[in-house]
Amino acid sequence: MYSHVSAALLHGLIVWDGGSAVHVTTQYSNSTASAGKDVRTHKLPPTDADMASLWTPDGREILTTSPERTVVDCARILPLDKAAVIGDHALRKGASLEAMRQLLKDSPVVRGGRHALAVLEVLDARSESPGETRTRLLLQSFGLRGFEPQVVIPTSEGLFRADFADPNALVIIEFDGIAKYTEYKATADVLLAERRRENALQELGWAVFRINWKQLDRPGELRQRLYAVLSRHAGTQKRPCPAQPVQGSNGYVGRGRS
Repeated sequence: MYSHVSAALLHGLIVWDGGSAVHVTTQYSNSTASAGKDVRTHKLPPTDADMASLWTPDGREILTTSPERTVVDCARILPLDKAAVIGDHALRKGASLEAMRQLLKDSPVVRGGRHALAVLEVLDARSESPGETRTRLLLQSFGLRGFEPQVVIPTSEGLFRADFADPNALVIIEFDGIAKYTEYKATADVLLAERRRENALQELGWAVFRINWKQLDRPGELRQRLYAVLSRHAGTQKRPCPAQPVQGSNGYVGRGRS
């Protein structure tokens, strides 16, 4: 039965840097020699609720773990940010967070349980891309709790949906992924519309802070730049609350929150 990252891919979930190994779960232990070098075997007797059947275009059945079990399995073995990318997308596609928590609670497997629970606690279906998920987790690790995902703001150019916004501070954070500018319209048209919306937001007193993919891998530098912007902008004079430790694949850990 395909499981973990392999099951996530089969279910059409977004996987960010999940590795090339094929993950399978069996009721018995396989040796590396019998399974193959590119196969990672996990031992855990599945229940009916853990399993799902997928079908290929030519009518072949593929047995995988259910979406909820897949998220829990990934949460046991992946860094928090990589597991959260999978979990956020699963929630957007209709997976049940409550079912994930119950699976984790009922599981006979202890290893990785605390880490998996930490992953489930930070999942949020409102993040619509790996970049938004990683941005959200970094904001939490920086102690910035006022930013909410997908905030809709009326402007003279129509409704603007911000990736993250703090209505009290009047600060917007946008993750600039390539797809935002290339998927739906000509890039020049998208950039012009984006500039018009940003001007309209600035007229209302909003400041816009943009983050790109490379900057997510330099969290210390990003934190300094963001704090500098917040310290200069009206409405952000209150100090950010202490950070909660959130460790991801880049090794960044925020300061502990009391």
